[in-house]
Amino acid sequence: MRIPTILRTYTSGAAEVSGDGGTLREVLQKLDVDYPGIGGRILDETGKIRRFVNVYVGEEDVRFTEGLDTPTPGGSQISVIPAVAGG
Repeated sequence: MRIPTILRTYTSGAAEVSGDGGTLREVLQKLDVDYPGIGGRILDETGKIRRFVNVYVGEEDVRFTEGLDTPTPGGSQISVIPAVAGG
């Protein structure tokens, strides 16, 4: 799983960490167990992906697939990307 710079304080600076689970939800739950607090930066209080966070499994934005129920077969690359605003 690729971790953006802004969240690397939770992973001791690691840009990539491994995660286990059959779905994105399971991977994120395990990630929060291994790196306490990181889950709250990706998911909101209702358990949904935060509005300004994009999550990809492979090349697919999970908002346009199955969301947190998106399958994550072994070897899947998961990327967490904060949205960038500008003007």
